[in-house]
Amino acid sequence: MQRRDFLALSGLSLGGLVVPSYFGHAIAAEQLRSTLDVGLKKRLADAALTAARGAGATYCDVRIGRYLRQFVITREDKVQNVVNTESTGTGIRVIVNGAWGFAATNQLTAQAVAQAAQQAAAIARANSRTQTEPVRLAPAPGVGEVSWRTPIKKNAMEVPLKEKVDLLLGVNADAINAGADFVNSMMFLVNEQKYFASTDGSYIDQDVHRIWVPMTVTAIDKASGKFRTRDGLSSPMGLGYEYLDGDASQKYVTPNGVINYGLSYDMREDAIAAARQARAKLAAPSVKPGKYDLVLDPSHTWLTIHENVGHPLELDRVLGYEANYAGTSFATLDKREQRFQYGSGIVNLFADKTQPGSLGAVGFDDEGVKTKRWDLVKEGKLVDYQTIRDQAHIVGKSESDGCCYADSWSSVQFQRMANVSLAPGKAKLSVADMIKDVEDGIYIIGDGSFSIDQQRYNAQFGGQLFYEIKKGEITRQIEDVAYQIRTPEFWNGCVAICDESDYRLGGSFFDGKGQPGQVSAVSHGSSTARFNGMNVISTARSLG
Repeated sequence: MQRRDFLALSGLSLGGLVVPSYFGHAIAAEQLRSTLDVGLKKRLADAALTAARGAGATYCDVRIGRYLRQFVITREDKVQNVVNTESTGTGIRVIVNGAWGFAATNQLTAQAVAQAAQQAAAIARANSRTQTEPVRLAPAPGVGEVSWRTPIKKNAMEVPLKEKVDLLLGVNADAINAGADFVNSMMFLVNEQKYFASTDGSYIDQDVHRIWVPMTVTAIDKASGKFRTRDGLSSPMGLGYEYLDGDASQKYVTPNGVINYGLSYDMREDAIAAARQARAKLAAPSVKPGKYDLVLDPSHTWLTIHENVGHPLELDRVLGYEANYAGTSFATLDKREQRFQYGSGIVNLFADKTQPGSLGAVGFDDEGVKTKRWDLVKEGKLVDYQTIRDQAHIVGKSESDGCCYADSWSSVQFQRMANVSLAPGKAKLSVADMIKDVEDGIYIIGDGSFSIDQQRYNAQFGGQLFYEIKKGEITRQIEDVAYQIRTPEFWNGCVAICDESDYRLGGSFFDGKGQPGQVSAVSHGSSTARFNGMNVISTARSLG
């Protein structure tokens, strides 16, 4: 769980007393089903564009957003909280005299958006007096009036609250009956209704849906007071309520019988497994520190990709724009020119804002740029970064990569991580066949605690489930595993990747960045991968 995830969950679970301001105001559950009229949004956008031009803007974009959220939080046999929120308004960004200006309003009237456009222009004009270099925007051809929808089968906002509560309480009961002492389960639903218009000639209406159902199951040894937890193995997804259908074709069973999930999730099945595995962890021996070959399941690898590929290859971080809040990057511009050896020859890492089911999938980003897939690391070599319109020229690119995002109509859009993933291996390879060749290794499933430095270079990662591998066989469950890495050494240690039949997505629902802080949701895919000679420590070991 990321720090932003922890803070969001902690605030929401305290009886509803703390709701982050960017969530907006509380509404009735029935209001989550409504939408704004597209005709109204176009009229408001035209009013803003006209006012911006009249105020001297050479460029203007308008984002009219309605952001809906429903969170349901339970523990054992109790509902701790239900949160339904809405945040609606218009954000307007302009360029005047080569400088940016931004203003926003929550009043959906032509007069209010025109005044906001004029205020944005005044701010830009003031900024231009101290600007040393004018903004240079990569071209983004207007696309006219278009729309895009997350291809969901069942709108989660339309599912009755009782059905959601019954599911979570049923999950909790199943876990308790299977041996758990405590269990928390939650359901997070987001619907972003976003309308973008610009002086380039685009009018883009998008309807974006996301879902996440995290849980934590706890087992206690009452004699010793020792406890162990196992988090759910679901992933946050860019899907509708159909994600919870438990489609058997989307189950991935490991060689030792652990069930992982793809584009569909059986939450009750996973709760029973979590209870049994949490109890088994109480009796599992601690790992012996040393060098091991690691076999990493996609439910684990996503977080490593996120932290030591996704973040260090954000161009604004490379340029130092994020230094004060979240650090810089070891992957500096000279390394791209030198085709730095980021990983072994089989490592291909790519960004993709179009991937079905992913958290970051949209038709167009928040600058009106059509989304795409592009390479970041190709055959182990660093080849590119993630860029937006006013950054593209810095690295000699003629167009944006389409990864600009704002978490609210009232926030300024800026460069955010795309879905960044490890491409599956090209040769046919199953998890079982991969493990057969491992002499002394550890199989890691699920994400856990992590730590990484300010340049995204030195890191440490834990997990949920750990299994010892000896002479090609999984022998027993172990505990207290964490591996320590340097990013290039880790990726250069990648010696095998399973084929596309094992490819799955993980992701972060609340990824934090920027000042003032914003959150975004992003997925990371991979197949099971093997990394040789990694340094493993025991988190139970004490130096005292």
